[in-house]
Amino acid sequence: MKVKVMALMALATAVSAGGAIGVASGAAAADLDPTKPADSLTMMRKIFCSTVDGEPTTYYWFGKAYSRRQGERDRHIFNVEGMNVRACKGVEGGGFDLVSREILLYKDPATDKVLATWQNPWTGESVDVLHVANDPVNGKFRPTDRAGQPTKFGGVISGDVWWMTSTVPLYYPNPLASDYESEIGGTYHATEMFNFFGNTASLLDPEATHAEGVTVGWSRMSDWLPWMKMAGREGVIYMHTAGKRLGAWDELSDTMKSEIRKHYPDYVAPPPLDDPRPNVTSWKYYKAVRDGDVDAPKRK
Repeated sequence: MKVKVMALMALATAVSAGGAIGVASGAAAADLDPTKPADSLTMMRKIFCSTVDGEPTTYYWFGKAYSRRQGERDRHIFNVEGMNVRACKGVEGGGFDLVSREILLYKDPATDKVLATWQNPWTGESVDVLHVANDPVNGKFRPTDRAGQPTKFGGVISGDVWWMTSTVPLYYPNPLASDYESEIGGTYHATEMFNFFGNTASLLDPEATHAEGVTVGWSRMSDWLPWMKMAGREGVIYMHTAGKRLGAWDELSDTMKSEIRKHYPDYVAPPPLDDPRPNVTSWKYYKAVRDGDVDAPKRK
């Protein structure tokens, strides 16, 4: 998650940009029609947030992060734990805006404790860990996609379950790059992979304000994180996680709630619905901390 967790916004953007709908045989009849742009937007809004303007929704996930380098076994270098709190509002002309903030914590793979420092096994250096705190991570969803085509629900409905999957390749100028990135490198390169699952009845019910029983799988493969200070060494980091939409913010783990109350107090709620700020990624956040524009939490 850049790490951009639930980096869920990358999937949301990809899906709203016109994914294909598959309705398997035996799908239950329902009032919402996933082939219609307006109904597709309603369905996606019910997955990502709520049809009630300003009603908070919290997603939570956890898993593991590994290294991959040529000539050696992959190493389990971190446990990871993430959250995203968001809300939506309808907009004139159809569609909705989503506002959110997200955290990803890096934890010791042996103790599962949140890390303050990390001993880099390749360089021998002890480095300060900068956890992901992306605020905001916002998105816009409209009746037509970026190509001008009607928005379609990008998932499959099969009987009493639905699923939605998306692979999002990322390749763009690195926020830490120089003016000579085309000559010496400096392009950010990653891939995010999402799977959402849930209950068909609540998704298609026009009276339900949100989809019930939504679970999510999130994986990411990317360049080394900048605070790891790998100094150009070959290799990548990849993460494999799973989680779900919570019934309430207070259902977050005790670890996450403690971290938020101590270090990230704004993350008890989503940003304002009219939030005008540009989106933040983990690499932009690192740069802001490195340049002294933002203070990182004190952990030592």
